[in-house]
Amino acid sequence: MASDRSEHQEHDGHSVLAPGHTYASVTDKISSIVLTSPFRRSWIFGFALSFALTMMLLTTIAGVLIEGVGLFGIRRPIMWGFDIVNFVWWIGIGHAGTLISAVLLLFRQEWRTSINRFAEAMTLFAVACAGLYPLMHMGRPWYFYWLTPYPNTMALWPQWRSPLVWDVFAVSTYASVSLLFWYVGLIPDLATFRDRSRHKLSKIIYGILAMGWRGSAIHWHRYRTAYMLLAGIATPLVVSVHTVVSLDFSAGVVPGWHTTIFPPYFVAGAIYSGFAMVVTLAVPLRRYYGLQDFITLKHMENMAKILLVTGLIVTYGYMLEAFFAWYSGNTFEKFMMKNRATGPYWHTYALLILCNCLSVQVLWSKWARTCIPLLWVLSIIINIGMWLERYVIVVTSLTRDFVPGAWGMYHGDVADYTMYYGTIGLFFALMFLFIRVLPVISIVEMRELLAETRERSGESHDDHHDDELDLAASSG
Repeated sequence: MASDRSEHQEHDGHSVLAPGHTYASVTDKISSIVLTSPFRRSWIFGFALSFALTMMLLTTIAGVLIEGVGLFGIRRPIMWGFDIVNFVWWIGIGHAGTLISAVLLLFRQEWRTSINRFAEAMTLFAVACAGLYPLMHMGRPWYFYWLTPYPNTMALWPQWRSPLVWDVFAVSTYASVSLLFWYVGLIPDLATFRDRSRHKLSKIIYGILAMGWRGSAIHWHRYRTAYMLLAGIATPLVVSVHTVVSLDFSAGVVPGWHTTIFPPYFVAGAIYSGFAMVVTLAVPLRRYYGLQDFITLKHMENMAKILLVTGLIVTYGYMLEAFFAWYSGNTFEKFMMKNRATGPYWHTYALLILCNCLSVQVLWSKWARTCIPLLWVLSIIINIGMWLERYVIVVTSLTRDFVPGAWGMYHGDVADYTMYYGTIGLFFALMFLFIRVLPVISIVEMRELLAETRERSGESHDDHHDDELDLAASSG
């Protein structure tokens, strides 16, 4: 029956939940990934590879702590290199989780239900990876607390005119609210795992994390209130966090950075890369764990539409950059755009235009929006293109500034690449662990979606036996 439903759903892109499910089948399918599913060879291989890359990251960090930031390729005039490029890239990837969870929740978008849980986890893991870069770039990371306004005997306070200090508050607030929002949404599902777990230790762990959840009316009331309040708090962060990150650039006078279009341009780019990463994760997830009934073609097509819209906004931003450079009449801005297109980094600029602007145009076709292998490849191409965009913004402006005598070339050193690939390994290692210990899809919200789907379709609620069993298992 499950395979029949999956095959049916692959041809039906109009529903966010395949027909034929009950409350019990929804709970069983999602919880079985953690509680009863064996460790697959693909999971073991993926986690082992990710863990090896994580060890490479830790080795690089140890080397930087011992030797200093000279291990990186940063040098005059390029004092911002891979550190800031990768920091902005990871923050951008973490953007989609908050958008899917908070904004789409407030707008009552049902299709968010199947993808919001692992998108929120993706946000937390991406922000953790992003936080490593400014920390290592400081040179003396053990003094990171100097960036906070703590009382000290020398009366030295952070330089509030520096946007880098604003980053500390913006990113830490973003991470804190995202973590709290993610955890509150998990509580009912943790109670389900507590009651269904067969091992005493896992029962104790899930029981502690569930915070005494029993599914009473007062529990549900407080849960709904807290969840909606956190969604309201998190929504402005979708705009504010990457806006503050963009001010790191636009507050400077470097050619190519000093522009007012950066805040909306960066936010659109963050949503673009974030949704691309969600697609990158969703495709293998639905394939290997048989979640085609829950992550349907409707979800994939909606995410493809968002990729198309944000891709067009990013393309518009590239056009405005070129137009402003010409219309301003500023010699340095004109040279900056010419240098990007025809200078020593022209191939990087051409490749980012190909990845970010041209490749996404295939999504005008409904066939392309519902072709799963094509969407997966396209999502990877977009993530590569968004990394190249950050690389071009940082490097091409710093290698050719106002004084030709200070010009230079920049290429990442070995430590730059090992730390970058190491953070990718850390990200996927955390994702692999998350899939195996926590519900990758919200059980509670999927059951609510099932109830709403039944009401709209006019189906009867005669399957009381399955419903009662499931309610007993999930509420204790």
